[in-house]
Amino acid sequence: MTTVNRIGIFGTSGMAREAGDIAWALGFEPFYVARDQAEVHAWCFPAPVILEQDVRHYTDMPYVIGIGEGGIRKAVAERFKYQLRFTNLIHPSATFGLAQREVIESCTGTIIAAGARLTSGISVGDFCIFNQNVTVAHDCIVGNYVHVAPGANVSGNVHLQDSCWVGAGAVINQGNLTKKLVVGSNTVVGSGAVVIDDCDPNAVYVGVPAKRIK
Repeated sequence: MTTVNRIGIFGTSGMAREAGDIAWALGFEPFYVARDQAEVHAWCFPAPVILEQDVRHYTDMPYVIGIGEGGIRKAVAERFKYQLRFTNLIHPSATFGLAQREVIESCTGTIIAAGARLTSGISVGDFCIFNQNVTVAHDCIVGNYVHVAPGANVSGNVHLQDSCWVGAGAVINQGNLTKKLVVGSNTVVGSGAVVIDDCDPNAVYVGVPAKRIK
C-alpha cells in the first residue's frame, strides 16, 4: 500500500464511509482502520481495510476518526495522539462565514460533511463531526468530540459541551449574548427534537419541545 494521497479513516461503519466520501471529493484515496478481525471479516466495501494494531506501519499519512460516538472517538484520539497525525476533513461544498474557515483549520480531527454551513464567531473544539446539511449560527461554542447529525440546526449563541450528540433534524433554539443556551456534556438530543431550554449533562432529551427522558 503506497501512502501517496492516502488518508486513514478509523472505523468501518456508515460514518466512516461518509468520511471516505469527503476524502474522495478532496482527492484522497481513503483506507479504513478496523478495530478487530471481526470488523475486517464483516467489511464488504470496495476499499482497503487494515487492523488498528497495524497503523504503526502507516504513520506518514494523515488520519481522521470516522466514528459517530464521541466517547469512542475520544478513546481512539487519546490512544494514538503521540503516534499519528490527525487532520481535518472538510467537504468542498461546506460553507463558512467571515474568518470561520480559519477557525476550523486551527482544530484537529474535525469532519465537516457536504452542505454544512457554519456562519461566524463560532468556537469549535477538536474531533467534532458536522454531518450533511447541518447549520450552526453565529457566536456558538462547540466543545470537543461533539457530533451534530444530518439536517440539524443550531441557532446562534448556543454552547454544545464536550461529547454531546445533536440528532438528525433537531433544532437547538437561540440563546443570547449574556447567556448561551447550553446542551450539557455527553447529552443526546433526539432526532427531530426542538430544544428551547438548557439541557443537563449526561442526559437524553426528545420531543417538541424537548423534555428529559433519561
